[in-house]
Amino acid sequence: MRVRKADFAAAATLLILSAAAVAGWREDASPADAERLGQLTEARAKGLTEAASAKPSDLAAIRSIMQAGPVSSGRIAGTWKCRTMKLGGVTPAVVYSWFTCRISDRGGRLFFEKLGGSQRTSGWLYPDAGGYVYLGASYVHYNGANEKPPAYSGTGASAGAAQTPDDQIGLLSLTYDGRARLELPYPVQESTFDVIELKR
Repeated sequence: MRVRKADFAAAATLLILSAAAVAGWREDASPADAERLGQLTEARAKGLTEAASAKPSDLAAIRSIMQAGPVSSGRIAGTWKCRTMKLGGVTPAVVYSWFTCRISDRGGRLFFEKLGGSQRTSGWLYPDAGGYVYLGASYVHYNGANEKPPAYSGTGASAGAAQTPDDQIGLLSLTYDGRARLELPYPVQESTFDVIELKR
């Protein structure tokens, strides 16, 4: 059976697109950040252990979002209320106030932004097994000294560094109760493990 050139070209194109879809975030992430994401389970366990001595209200909030079971699909785009929780490191745990986060569709790609508070973050979400991999960067916004939102530096970390303090990598997943969580293993600064809780 002869294979027509058109069929061969179509099959080759599909193969290339499939490979690109599988590669996804791995093509953009630095090796150091890919390694950090691979240590998500370890960072989560260590952060929860270090947070065990936090005040009861903070510990209850942390346990609530971390024990919420994940769900494989659901509506993720839109506006959310969100709060950051920092586990371990400098202090046992810190649970911040609620602010606004947004997940928007930008030309077929999902973009995450924390829009309120002095500590903000923004970056791209990549579909992956178990949720979405987040590649973004943190920045400061307060008292008129507003830092321009930086882009994730990925393999372009400056001055030969393996990573920059602003770069973030994490896993965003939806939960059965309609919330979502963005887990950030081994942040470069302050804590052992960060999680951003999102609710409608």
